[in-house]
Amino acid sequence: MFTLNLIYTLENINNVAKEIINYATSKTIFLYGDMGVGKTTLVKSLVECLGSNDEVSSPTFSIVNEYEAKDNLIYHFDLYRINNLGEAFSFGIEDYLYSNEWVIVEWPELIEDIEIEQYNRIEIELNEDNSRTLKLNLEPNLNVSMQN
Repeated sequence: MFTLNLIYTLENINNVAKEIINYATSKTIFLYGDMGVGKTTLVKSLVECLGSNDEVSSPTFSIVNEYEAKDNLIYHFDLYRINNLGEAFSFGIEDYLYSNEWVIVEWPELIEDIEIEQYNRIEIELNEDNSRTLKLNLEPNLNVSMQN
């Protein structure tokens, strides 16, 4: 496993989003971090870097938002209000995960037991100076075909 460590501020978050897309070994990204650390802000930059002009908002109550990019769709999940894996299955989480579209999941802890062939794990921590430390864990997979 390879880990990319980045320290950034919100002013240069677009550069971080570009790095994530360049290094990603999968179109599925799980975002971990405390409340208010900037997960949704990072998703906004990722969606923009993937070529979407859609307005990004947190899907806390809708569970999933869909954005159109030039060559694909982007599904943005916020699973904070999901109580168990059964709820995730009831709205078809596995269909999204196996869709070959971009899938970005905030609060993915409840779905970690779903067998996913490949995903990238991103952990974000807030530093004392309000910068963020991002760890992008990459599992090499030679079978993944990425189209940005």
